[in-house]
Amino acid sequence: MPGPRVEGQKPYRVLKIDELTRISDAGGIERYYRHSIKTRGGITLTVDIDASDFTAEKAGPILEKRAVEADKILAL
Repeated sequence: MPGPRVEGQKPYRVLKIDELTRISDAGGIERYYRHSIKTRGGITLTVDIDASDFTAEKAGPILEKRAVEADKILAL
């Protein structure tokens, strides 16, 4: 079971980031990034993040939220 968050320690580790493209509903091309992460509880997840959110300030909280939720579900 995951422990409490220690200052400076993330509840996940990024394993891999892939840049992907797809055709949008409007017909243009969308770029997004697929992150493979591993949580403290040992769960491996993939999280897609839009290109507009691909910054450390925006992506970090998204990845953290997914990791924490996955570990909570694992603890059920």
